[in-house]
Amino acid sequence: MGGADSIIGARQAECGFDVWCRDDGLWAQGPDGFYDRKRSPYNEFLKSKGYGGDNPWADFANAGSDGDDMASGWFMANAAKPANIAEQDSETPWLTTQAIEFMDQATGNWCAHISYIKPHWPYIVPAPYHDMYGLKDIKPVVRSDGERADPHPIYGAFMQGRVGQTFSRDDVRNTVVPAYMGLIKQCDDQIGRLLAYLEGAGTLDDTMIILTSDHGDYLGDHWMGEKDLFHAPSVKVPLIIYDPRGSANSTRATTCDALVEAIDVTASIIDASGGEVPEHIVEGRSLLPYLAGRVPDTARTFAISEYDYSKHPVCSALGTLPRDARLFMVATHDWKLIHAEGGFPPMMFDLANDPDELCDLGRDPAYSVQRGALYKHLHAWGLRMSQRITISDAEIVHQRERGDDTGVILGVYDQDDVGAHEAAAYVGKVPPRR
Repeated sequence: MGGADSIIGARQAECGFDVWCRDDGLWAQGPDGFYDRKRSPYNEFLKSKGYGGDNPWADFANAGSDGDDMASGWFMANAAKPANIAEQDSETPWLTTQAIEFMDQATGNWCAHISYIKPHWPYIVPAPYHDMYGLKDIKPVVRSDGERADPHPIYGAFMQGRVGQTFSRDDVRNTVVPAYMGLIKQCDDQIGRLLAYLEGAGTLDDTMIILTSDHGDYLGDHWMGEKDLFHAPSVKVPLIIYDPRGSANSTRATTCDALVEAIDVTASIIDASGGEVPEHIVEGRSLLPYLAGRVPDTARTFAISEYDYSKHPVCSALGTLPRDARLFMVATHDWKLIHAEGGFPPMMFDLANDPDELCDLGRDPAYSVQRGALYKHLHAWGLRMSQRITISDAEIVHQRERGDDTGVILGVYDQDDVGAHEAAAYVGKVPPRR
């Protein structure tokens, strides 16, 4: 068996990826040491560029300055300040350069997963992006006073937590959101660098590009920050696919309102590369039929999201056992239900008539039929084949059909009860000893 540094071990540890460059982007350091104790290639890059200190990620890339004093991005009051770093040395351009270097050396077909850490806390961005946006660019906050009147216990606990309390303040939103938008603009420009490289290399016309995110951010919507529940700001993320093939011509520049999940991206990449999606391993469903203007037979009738909040302060605040600190969202086009383990009631929203998800119907007796229908979806999802991940249906059938040819003969009383072919290895004279 190989260790984590062997080829097989590394691929297992890295979810099947061959790592070109990995930097998880969270190099926080407190009294107990670093949040992430792995090596940081980005910090090493910054040190090679002359940025001082043991942790230039924190001291420069994610901090501004106030005279001779550091103005850390961890303190959101500093979000409007420019990060104390040359823009080309900040995290997003650095990772873009890493991606281009990989593409430049690649031969044959390749797949690159480029995961920008920004926009993400600490909320601070280098010039010129720090002041590109202002109050006039901020969309109105989505929340109502009614949400704070008798909220679901878990929702209420999140609202009462430090992050929720902070982002409920207008002055915080007015400071953070323009910086957050600047971080997004920087990502946009760096994606432009990638597209320009592909175009210059002559590969833009045969490269599929998928743009998505792992989650959203409340940024004050619903009296919340972060990503800790299932309102649209948290779970409804961008998914943009560019497929250069002629089969996608009919859907270019169009939008699709199909229910999809993030795990569908993996299946789509396998399908696009000419492989057969191994359904016993990959639960996602290929989205390629949608790109061709067709609704697949495997179209989802509901979408699922899960969250384990056992390590969150809310778990302690509620006195919930870690094993019960689990939430499950099931959503259709018209309804969304959140099931909470631990004896809590569900939450539910009428998306057709309450698209902003301001009125929780999870405890309203008038909507028991709708809750029952959504729970049936959740039950069906819970019964999916999710444990068998090493062997396909086809291989199972093949092994089953081999039967007694493998030499395993069960339930047989006498050799004459099976054919001579199956019994051949077990009849005849005893071989002589050597």
